[in-house]
Amino acid sequence: MKMPVRTAIFPVAGMGTRFLPATKATPKELLPVIDTPLIQYAIDEAQAAGIERMVFVSHPSKTAIERHVMDDAKLRAELKARGKPQLAEELQETALCPRRDDVVFTMQDEPLGLGHAVLCARDHVLPGPVAVILPDDLILGTGCLGEMVDAYAGSPMGHLVATMTVPREETSKYGILSVKTATDRVLAASGMVEKPQPEAAPSCEAVVGRYVLDASVFDDLESQAPGAGGEIQLTDAIATGAARVGLGGFRFSGMRFDCGSKAGMLRATLHLAAQDAELASVISDFIGEERKGLAA
Repeated sequence: MKMPVRTAIFPVAGMGTRFLPATKATPKELLPVIDTPLIQYAIDEAQAAGIERMVFVSHPSKTAIERHVMDDAKLRAELKARGKPQLAEELQETALCPRRDDVVFTMQDEPLGLGHAVLCARDHVLPGPVAVILPDDLILGTGCLGEMVDAYAGSPMGHLVATMTVPREETSKYGILSVKTATDRVLAASGMVEKPQPEAAPSCEAVVGRYVLDASVFDDLESQAPGAGGEIQLTDAIATGAARVGLGGFRFSGMRFDCGSKAGMLRATLHLAAQDAELASVISDFIGEERKGLAA
């Protein structure tokens, strides 16, 4: 019987260069979709999946992430003094606190790749398989990690990665699974290839930022030679262990937005805004004004 997934790793050390100059002082993980930072969506998803320990692999220049994540009693007291107790309570509910939450911050001082970031968390994880969440892959709807944890418990695979079907011409943007067999939600795979050209892609099943990994991935990462871009790639280590522990893909039910790109961030913002009556009216007014301008 498999051990439960108790730890989630959040690799948050990246520079966020695609959003400069906005990310010069503000980490990309704190960029908001409407009024909620990306990192908060990831934390909420992990909590809903029953994760016990959260390990944030950050960078010394990104102390703002820890300030957001952890409870700020001084700020709450100031809000209460200004007659805003409800807002203070909301902040306390979303914040993590070392007195009741198992939270670890560790540093990745050099940008040596996603695989290296995961390896930096090795000394802080609880026994058993681990989850990895990339906050800039925003998945709305049913919690993706919760679905994966449930599927993992009944799966023979040691590594399980979230996947979605993409057009073949877009395979060069993703890690792509080599699929052996498929059911409705779970795919059995023999390996994965990092960003293959369309003509060489083994399938159109693209890996996105949710992973549930057998603990042996740390041994594979430790001996993993640098791959694409001279970095230690997580996909390479997963592929190394595939024959030994098994590899599967999981077709999640939520809606994924690539918030590591400006277009994806805008799509996510518009998607959520359209579900809010007040904000939806702003979108409607803007579209109407644009149409008038084009007709003029």
